[in-house]
Amino acid sequence: MNPARVHALIVGIERYDAGSGWDLPGPARDAVAFHRLLREAGVPEEQLRLHLAPLPSYVPQVAHRPADHATLRRVLVRELPLEQGDVLWVWWGGHGVLDRSGHLRLFCSDASTADKLGIDLDTALDRYAGDAVPAFGEQLWIVDACETFEEDLAFREQLPSDALPVGRRNHAHRQTLLQAAGRGRAAANDPERGTGLFSEILLGLLADRAAVLPAPPDPEGLFPAVRARIAALREAGRTLQYPEIRLRSPERTEIVAPTERGPEGRAASPLQRAVDALFAYPLMADPTERQAVVASLDPRVTGTLARHSKARTDVVSILNGIARHRPQMVWELFDAVVSLDDDPELKDELAAALTEFAASRRRPDDRK
Repeated sequence: MNPARVHALIVGIERYDAGSGWDLPGPARDAVAFHRLLREAGVPEEQLRLHLAPLPSYVPQVAHRPADHATLRRVLVRELPLEQGDVLWVWWGGHGVLDRSGHLRLFCSDASTADKLGIDLDTALDRYAGDAVPAFGEQLWIVDACETFEEDLAFREQLPSDALPVGRRNHAHRQTLLQAAGRGRAAANDPERGTGLFSEILLGLLADRAAVLPAPPDPEGLFPAVRARIAALREAGRTLQYPEIRLRSPERTEIVAPTERGPEGRAASPLQRAVDALFAYPLMADPTERQAVVASLDPRVTGTLARHSKARTDVVSILNGIARHRPQMVWELFDAVVSLDDDPELKDELAAALTEFAASRRRPDDRK
């Protein structure tokens, strides 16, 4: 791959006009790390458009442009489509939300609570998959942003419509999108270390494949490693996200490994989802705290449970034992867990997972 035929749009937004409540330590640092990978692979500096909005605690030692809405929209609509090249990388880290039409909105640095300015990722992808962008036959888009449902955030002001102009569709582009969170989920960030969990994994995997850069690595070879590492973080209770890969090419258009998939690509069972939701709480990995939860339940049921020294096996046994005796007892379990840890995101997922699990265990004559 000739590095002179490679371009990139690299965005990392940590600070927003909405105020300190939106601060997100990490995306600017991750963007600079990705910029460094492509520079080391030989891509000319002038072909790497780096747009940052760092927090004051981080001062990038590299030239960059702003990450406001007008600037980023101009790059996507006017600047990049005029370039000549074979490969386009897009890296975006920051806040996002899944709007009511199912489009992922990526907030820009000048987004405020009254005017949530952002880029409509789905129309951007459509624009770059048609004749509005003649070049860049090979594209890899990497997005580390939440996909929380708009309605769950109870915004006082609706999201403004801001679809990018789209040309005539054709079969000239091969486009891959790697998304961190999965539909309706948050993308975890580590503020102390200043990185997104998904970004950190991708940066490590890309560094391991530095010999093939700046050409994009085989996405279907890369994604299983991403999925496995995120699954390990879910197991450790550090995240609830399910990364997703979308492939669009002349030969195929599909989503590989959509949200809530098991390791072989099967949809996660209600039991698996419930176990994952419980293990998102760090207390469930601690045997003493786990016993405190069990001790708060009806002893006529818990006294019959087969207990295990391995945490995950023990939780599976608890759930199955409760369901076998009285499925609606899962709500006593819910109350016991959230009384010890009332994290709202974990609570919402646990409620949804236990609702699905309880419904799956009702006898046929109990179903409505």
